[in-house]
Amino acid sequence: MAEETTNPIAKEAPAAAAQQSEQKAAAPARRAYAPQRSRPAPRGRQSRMRRAKVCQFCVEKIDYIDYKKPELLLPYISPYGKMLSRRRTGVCAKHQRRLAIAIKRARFLALLPYTADHIRRFGS
Repeated sequence: MAEETTNPIAKEAPAAAAQQSEQKAAAPARRAYAPQRSRPAPRGRQSRMRRAKVCQFCVEKIDYIDYKKPELLLPYISPYGKMLSRRRTGVCAKHQRRLAIAIKRARFLALLPYTADHIRRFGS
């Protein structure tokens, strides 16, 4: 009689646990390692892909970048007077270092501006 007075939920608990273990056994085994699938690039990015820029100094075989020729240095300076990065201009590392030195020397001799004139005169 003591068995009949016990909680009926307690009797169902072992049966539910047995059902769950059967379902787990029936489920297909998962692989321990699932390789990540790469998603395709959005269409906008595909159109933005550009060819790598080539160093103009290497193409023209210029070894010495002359600081006395500001017309040669101007394409590598932004409208605000800043030096442009290699990523923007496509200049190789060796020529970028030499270009930076030439720009700094030209600025010192007032052949190139340190800042843009309109910023110097009127503020931002």
